[in-house]
Amino acid sequence: MSKVVKIVEELLNPIMEETGLELVEIEYKKEGSNWFLRIFIDNETSNIDIDDCGLVSEKLGQKLDELDPIPTAYFLEVSSPGAERPLRKEKDYHKAVGKHVHIITKEPVDGNNVFEGKLTSFEDETLTVAENKKTYTIKLEEIREARLAIVF
Repeated sequence: MSKVVKIVEELLNPIMEETGLELVEIEYKKEGSNWFLRIFIDNETSNIDIDDCGLVSEKLGQKLDELDPIPTAYFLEVSSPGAERPLRKEKDYHKAVGKHVHIITKEPVDGNNVFEGKLTSFEDETLTVAENKKTYTIKLEEIREARLAIVF
């Protein structure tokens, strides 16, 4: 985790608590010649709307302006993580049980490192994913990337 992401997370935690929103992810990266600070938020009870994003952007923007912790110019974006929300924390996996997921592992598991199927369980830091007619057991520590997936 970069220094900027750590600082922004510390600034965001009280804002998330105050607004009742959930911080999903912070992304700070350079695209072309521009830097972007992207904040992805969610809500336990309903969908995120433009007012939620605007509120978090305003509150965080004020803190960033006061403290000026980022040495370069950047664009601040606050949005919903979308339908293919990343799975980062254990609670994300618990909430995803019964849903379709896309998992990429660091090393092959049973000869594969990309899995897409229904997350049937998450217990003791172990996922069970049903893909086609096969079931895979994947340890949390083996996962490089995980997200919800849309089924067409």
